[in-house]
Order: sequence, then structure tokens, then C-alpha cells
Amino acid sequence: MELWIARVCCVFVSLFSGLACGLEIVSTGQTPIEKASGQSVKLDCQFTLAAEDAGPLDIEWSLLSSDNQKEDKVVIFYSGDRAYVDHYPPMKGRVHFNSPDPKNGDASINLTGLKSSDSGTYQCKVKKAPGIKSRKMLLIVMVKPSKPRCHAEGPTQEGKDIVLRCLSNEGTSPLQYSWEKTSHNKLLPASAVLDPLAGTVNVRNASASASGTYRCTVTNRVGTEDCILHLNVTPPPNTAGIIAGAIITVLLILLIIAIILFCCCRARHRKKYEKEICNEIREDVPPPKSRVSTARSFTVGSQRSSLGSMSPSNLHEYALKPQYDKIPSSEEYERPPSHAPLPPPTAAKMAGPNLSRMGAIPVMIPAQNRDGSIV
Repeated sequence: MELWIARVCCVFVSLFSGLACGLEIVSTGQTPIEKASGQSVKLDCQFTLAAEDAGPLDIEWSLLSSDNQKEDKVVIFYSGDRAYVDHYPPMKGRVHFNSPDPKNGDASINLTGLKSSDSGTYQCKVKKAPGIKSRKMLLIVMVKPSKPRCHAEGPTQEGKDIVLRCLSNEGTSPLQYSWEKTSHNKLLPASAVLDPLAGTVNVRNASASASGTYRCTVTNRVGTEDCILHLNVTPPPNTAGIIAGAIITVLLILLIIAIILFCCCRARHRKKYEKEICNEIREDVPPPKSRVSTARSFTVGSQRSSLGSMSPSNLHEYALKPQYDKIPSSEEYERPPSHAPLPPPTAAKMAGPNLSRMGAIPVMIPAQNRDGSIV
């Protein structure tokens, strides 16, 4: 409608006043333009031409730099009856002219898949010699709030202060937070203090009635997100029971340590005692039996030699001699010398001269000690 009125105006002015109506941009769209990321937007730029605008048509869209020291970035342009749509790499494939033939008076462009980096001031410049006009517009690409995270800080016990926090990591400011209770009476505790900018609820001196389900909602001008929090306020712990349990635990540990130390000491003492017993020399151990066999063989040989030298007449006298050369038994050998048995009584010894008159031949009998060894 506005384009039609502008054209009619130019026609009437040119016809009735004879004045030339040069190139004009007739779009008067709203600025700034606010859109959410991911959406699409149309940047309007309608223009009219006059008869004297006979030069080639050039249309140029630029993203103006906020720093005067930097040059502007050309996003898309039309020149020589041809559109150059992929001139700006960050917007490649996302920007194109609204009309397939912009020379008909429509220099508007469409931007798709908006990003936060697309925010800025855009300028539409239409040039057809000798006419040249431009129009600026501000585009604000707002980011929808991300899914917030809800959690409780501090001990969730009766009588303690509990802080409920809600935070969205992404989203264009300003972000507004609100809390509500969705269970029981659906009212926040009377002691709760809400901070809509920080997204916190401070519940002072919490009671069991503060338990329940809470919802946090974060909002900006392009979107809304929320999260759920389940709060369970528990009674305070039994301090006396905890202390008693800790004391009992410590005593049990000390008792176990004492038992282990006692067993180790006892085992060490037993090992030392056994080692000492093994090193002792026993006094009642019998001597080697090799001496007994030697004594027996020597004594038996002596007896045979003695018997061989005797005559039949003195055998009777030899039989009456005390048997000092008798080998003692093992019991008599192991018996202490103080308890050795006395030799049996024998007949009265006869004097040497008497034996000679009786015809006996003197025989030398080797002397022996008590254990039967020959001296």
C-alpha cells in the first residue's frame, strides 16, 4: 500500500508540477527487529525509480561494523542484472533476495537459520545513476533460554537454611526466573525469599512443610524453559546416638588391636622357648653303645684265653670265682655309679701256696673296672 501511494505520488508530481521524482526507498518497516535464533526474517527495502534514473541498477546489502576503524561487510548485492548471493561466507546458503528480479522495485532480502552472530545494523543501498538512496535497520537475534538446572544447596534438614537455585547457561538477557510449588498447598514457604534475576529461593529455618515438588521457569522475549526439583526436608540427626556409636566403634578397634598384639607376643615367646629347649644338653642321655660292644668282645676273648690255660683240675675253682668280667646289662649300665649292685659273696679265697700244693696252676686274670673294661 505504501509502495503504491509513493508511486502514485511520483506520477502526479511529475505530471502536474513537471518536477522529476528521483529514486526513493519507500519502506518504513519497524526497527529494531527482534527474532529468536533459528528463525527467519525479512529485511524490507522497497524502492521507486524516476525517468531520469537511466544508469545501471546496483543493490548492495552490508552489515555495518560497530567499530569505525573496521570496514563494513557486504552480505549480498545485485549488479549487471545478476545477483551475488554467496559473497559473505558466514551467511552462505542462508541469504537471498526476496524477489527473483530485484530491478522491479523490491530489494528486500530473507535471512534463514538466524544465529546470534547475525545481530547488527544492516544497510540497504540502491543506486541507479544519478539517483542513490540507502536505508538502515537494526536486527537483534535473541537466543532462547536453554534448559535450566535446578538443585538445592545446604543441608536439607529442619531448622536449617536451604537455597534453591535455578540456572540457564544460554539465553539472551534479560532472563527472568520464577518459582512455584506444584505439590500440597502449591504455595512457597512463608520464610522463602525469591530473587527473580539470580533465580534463587532462600528458605530460612526450613520445616517439614517445605518438602514437596518445585518448578523453576526461565523466560526472555523469545522463549521459555523450566525444570523440576524435589525437596525432602528431614528431621535433624540424633547427635547423642552418633557420638555413642563412634565411641563403641573406637573401643572395638582398640580391643581388636590388643588381641592381635597379645597373640603376636605369645607366638614370639613360644618360638623363643622352643629354640632354647633345642639347644640344651640333656644329662641323662646314654653314651654310645659302641663302647659296650668293645668291652664285651674284649672280655669274652679274655675269658676264652683264661679257660684255655686251665686244667681240668682247677675248673671247679674257677667256677667259684666271682664273675667280675660279666658284662652289665643296659639297665645296670645306665644306672648311676652310686647305685651299682655289690658283687655276690664268694667263698674264702685260698692262699697261693695252698693252691700250689693242691696241684693248681697259677693263672693271671686281668684287672677290670666297674664297667667291665680291662685296666
